Amino acid sequence: MSRSTHAGRHPVSGPASEAPGRWWLLVLLCLAQFMVILDVTVVNVALPVIAEELRLERATLTWVVTAYTLCFGGLMLLGGRLADALGRRRVFLAGLGLFTLASLGSGLAADAAMLVTARAVQGVGAALLSPAALSIVTTTFHGPDRNRALGVWAALGGAGAAVGVVLGGVFAAGPGWEWVFYINIPVGVLVAVALPMLAGAGRPGTGDSRIDLPGAVVGTAAVGALIYGLVRAGDTGWGDLPTLLALASAVVLLAVFALIERASRAPLVRPAMLARRPVIAGNLVMLAASGLLLAHFFLASQYLQHVLRLSALETGLLFLPVALVIGLGTHLGVRVIGRFGGRPAASAGFLLAAAGALLLARVPADGSALVDVLPGFALSGLGLGAALVAATTTAMSHIDHQDAGMASGLINTGHELGATLGIAFVSTVAAASLNATDPGSVDGFGAAFTAAAVVAVAMAVIGGRLVPKGRPPATDGPVFAH
Repeated sequence: MSRSTHAGRHPVSGPASEAPGRWWLLVLLCLAQFMVILDVTVVNVALPVIAEELRLERATLTWVVTAYTLCFGGLMLLGGRLADALGRRRVFLAGLGLFTLASLGSGLAADAAMLVTARAVQGVGAALLSPAALSIVTTTFHGPDRNRALGVWAALGGAGAAVGVVLGGVFAAGPGWEWVFYINIPVGVLVAVALPMLAGAGRPGTGDSRIDLPGAVVGTAAVGALIYGLVRAGDTGWGDLPTLLALASAVVLLAVFALIERASRAPLVRPAMLARRPVIAGNLVMLAASGLLLAHFFLASQYLQHVLRLSALETGLLFLPVALVIGLGTHLGVRVIGRFGGRPAASAGFLLAAAGALLLARVPADGSALVDVLPGFALSGLGLGAALVAATTTAMSHIDHQDAGMASGLINTGHELGATLGIAFVSTVAAASLNATDPGSVDGFGAAFTAAAVVAVAMAVIGGRLVPKGRPPATDGPVFAH
């Protein structure tokens, strides 16, 4: 292992150990990220009301969700590169402003075209905001403080998904579906006003403002095609022709993207970064952990609402304890990582997730939410919380400041792809129950949770070998492991 130093490498607001407001800065960045994650699930619950009031067809309704997901996931590599090249705070505030204005446009939408367009712009804003925020966290905190900060960040994924279900039900049943979007406006204004007081202007990590436009176009198209194919696979199956075409296009575009990046002088993702073991391990663990977590949310929600006949709001309230347990899992993961490293945190986390999934695989047709769902889901959430923080810490703790945005774009893309892949995978396995005319059919749920357990056990083994040994580096400069 060798230490790499670069002139011009600076935290956003000076040395992290001397920045008294850095924890308040973390609160603001996490608040913005929580808002972005929230918007993935909060809209899903309100969709039936939106469809009724705006008279949307099923195909159009799907695009209310997909437009956001495509732009969010497809543009995060570009967002990360822009954060490195143009300045992290600048790109974060630009994304925040775009997201907030698009939230207002979504709430004011009077027809399908306006709503889908506003949702797409929301996704663009989120793709700028999210990797820039994570890169600010990574360059502001160091050593044990960085692990704690990344643990808080990792907890947002599960908590945002759970709280989104609750708020979606509350707003749809109360003040109206528009408030699903309006709630973002005061949060966006608060963060935009307060963040410049805590974060210095910073400077680009590379000093190179060139942007690889061909790579940006092809990379965005590749990730977008992959997400679209996975979304369709979850809805229509893997044998659907448009699904196969989208997935095949993604493979071809990814190959072209790799060739462009090898030849580019200012690539979105430097090929050398993808050869680093911590980056590979962190992104693989993130892909699996986010996929398993969102698969659990999806399957549990379907079982609770369609088999046990709970309302969306009741389902969301049941998920709140799970969100708290996920937070506990990230806290324990930080403790384990600080003492023993990311490898045991990842392996133990996936084993707990496997045990929880096996408990859920036994859900009966006449079950109880508190007895048959909550214990297994909580156990999985505990483990996946630890796995999420292991993924983020592994990928980001070995990165030089000049590449923080690039690495943030990668790990955030892995999170989004994992979530989409997880839902598509279990939708296919659970199709026998999801498409059954008999609401008491649970065989598909059992099969899907069993498949999730198998994936979790496999990842426990893979993570136990691929994640680097030892604790993350506690210095300002990264330690590169190959």
